[in-house]
Amino acid sequence: MKQLFTTLLLLLVLNGYSQNSIIGFYSENTNKQLQLEKSFEEKLNATNLDEWMQKMAAEPHWVGTKFGEENAKWIKSQFESWGYDTKIETYQILFPYPTERVLELTGPTQYKAKLTAVPVEGDPFTAQGDALLPSYNAFSTDGDVEAELVFVNYGIPKDYEELEKLGISVKGKIVIAKYQGSWRGIKPKLAAEKGAIGCIIYSDPEDDGYGQGDVYPKGAYKNKTGVQRGSVMDMPTYPGDVLTPGYAATKDAKRLDRKDAPTITKIPVLPISYEDALPLLSALDGTVAPESWRGGLPITYHIGPGPATVHLKLTFDWKLVPAHNVIATLKGTEFPDQWVMRGNHHDAWVHGANDPISGLVALMEEARAIGELAKKGQKPKRTLVFCAWDAEEPGLIGSTEWVEDHKKELQEKVVAYINTDGNGRGFLGAGGSHSLQAMVSEVAGTIVDPQTNVSVKDRRIAANIVNGGDDSFNLYALGSGSDYTPFIQHAGIAALNLGFGGENGGGEYHTIYDTYPHYKRFKDPEFAYGVALANTAGLITLRLANADVIPLNFSQWHSTISNYLTEIIDETESMRKEVLKHNKMVSLKSYKLAADPTKKVKTPTKEYLIPYVDFSPLQNELVILNETISEFEKINTTSLSKKSLEELNKRLMKAEQMLTSEKGLPRRPWFKHQIYAPGFYTGYGVKTLPGVREAIEQKNWIEAQEQIKILTNTFKNFNTYIKDITNDLK
Repeated sequence: MKQLFTTLLLLLVLNGYSQNSIIGFYSENTNKQLQLEKSFEEKLNATNLDEWMQKMAAEPHWVGTKFGEENAKWIKSQFESWGYDTKIETYQILFPYPTERVLELTGPTQYKAKLTAVPVEGDPFTAQGDALLPSYNAFSTDGDVEAELVFVNYGIPKDYEELEKLGISVKGKIVIAKYQGSWRGIKPKLAAEKGAIGCIIYSDPEDDGYGQGDVYPKGAYKNKTGVQRGSVMDMPTYPGDVLTPGYAATKDAKRLDRKDAPTITKIPVLPISYEDALPLLSALDGTVAPESWRGGLPITYHIGPGPATVHLKLTFDWKLVPAHNVIATLKGTEFPDQWVMRGNHHDAWVHGANDPISGLVALMEEARAIGELAKKGQKPKRTLVFCAWDAEEPGLIGSTEWVEDHKKELQEKVVAYINTDGNGRGFLGAGGSHSLQAMVSEVAGTIVDPQTNVSVKDRRIAANIVNGGDDSFNLYALGSGSDYTPFIQHAGIAALNLGFGGENGGGEYHTIYDTYPHYKRFKDPEFAYGVALANTAGLITLRLANADVIPLNFSQWHSTISNYLTEIIDETESMRKEVLKHNKMVSLKSYKLAADPTKKVKTPTKEYLIPYVDFSPLQNELVILNETISEFEKINTTSLSKKSLEELNKRLMKAEQMLTSEKGLPRRPWFKHQIYAPGFYTGYGVKTLPGVREAIEQKNWIEAQEQIKILTNTFKNFNTYIKDITNDLK
């Protein structure tokens, strides 16, 4: 009996129902909220997720397809049945469909790439023939080129630095790069900047194939014919419709001429399987690739150039297609003009069982459960807006066009945006605005992990420790790659991105193998983590919707931002030491004497010294800001009048906007946020304090000091904003 009592008590603690307080809630409202959350959790049903995935992933449904439109209409009908005011908002966006794909090895031997993934036994979805979207990279330019081939490893900046040391140029060549290492769009972008005339991207089996595990259908990983589709739009410049930068792609919108669209690649680019890559790489000669460049194919990896020559020809049908966003609204009882938004996309490259349907069914189950509670009189205080976005895959297009269309209203009304995408078995991954970190951490501590019966927070922390991290729960910073981007980085709205994974490995990403049978076997067989995601995101949504005080914590935000600045300062000092060391080695002729005389290696020359950068304006402003935040957090909000509390919440809603600059980042004004942005040469990968960090990484010292001034002003404006709130409430 004692053991049973202890177990029950532990479960109550884990589920949060023994809490005496919740961040943002007054004591008299805490128990009511916890009971609501318990009722919500009890309504979640894994069977719904399973059935809905089977329905929505039954056929290919990329943007512009009939089945994609049918899915949108069905999603709309579901939300309406749950009591939501629902509509479909449609935009006309440019989307290229491949009409000709030719890749040939023309010398010294000949081979014509198959460019086709084979159906597998036991998965009928892979045998749908012409209904399957051909493998290609969206927003590659058309082209017909033939040239010598050069292997460039992952095709990222440090790889081109290595090529320069080896005296190898890609000018006038076609490059072949491995997937991974960076976002795929960086590979043709950099190749074009270096003078290449074409780009091929393949999945090396060491990274994404039999080097990771058994291949499909025996195991989850990519077989020799699998090809990863994906967009190569230059999204670090701006996402969304390529012809309407910064404004919505409505039916009558003024559009750029396609030849003037800056985010379409400058050179043709095509993804291929490792079966098709093997003959090309085998035909290369020249310098043997560095050890770190070598993959899992049974060859000696050479760089070239040549003697392999390849012919690459691509043509596309460039046309406007409809992108259907489903927008479902549940009006709040007390604050209808304060919105908590929740989103996941519905379009896929092919069937998209994992990406995105596994996240979408979790979102829908949240909405269904909340709708049932609302019908019983338990409506949220703030308005909930659930969104199923279209055209995410080709470039975050549906969400971006919608945000651009409604930007002014969103900046007035949205409390926060919560995003999900693919989901699977494993550990909670949570990223976003660090002012939301304390609240997310608190919620994560109440959700029970389906496999271990500890909280998903504790399991995440355990994984962090095992992998060399610390024992804290932290949000990661948001770069790009999903529909949170236009909200946080363009409109300045606090955002989160949530999902489980880490124990759901596979090679189905953006291939014809991302199907329901694959998902059921290898990803989340019982949809237990789909329910965990619905529970986690649902509780965050409900707390934001019902909180007495919007649950932002600026102390944790300040600590994180201070760490980012320390990283930049330390990196600058490290760069300085490396240059001094390098120049000394050049003077001593160390590189030349240590080099193998039989190998052609370019002797390094001295580099410019790294100047001392004045970070003191940022450091001083962060000290002042810390004092202001401390004063703000001393405010006893329980003593505020109803009017003062409403005014406080309205101002807290706009706090994230104070971290933006209308001018945006250098060379990409669409990105307004001064704390988080995708890297110009990393794509999805985040750059924190991006204006300053990237200027230093590019050794543009004048720009670095300019960006320090801009960021200092951002901190000053944020400080003034928080100080004014504090003074008005005293």
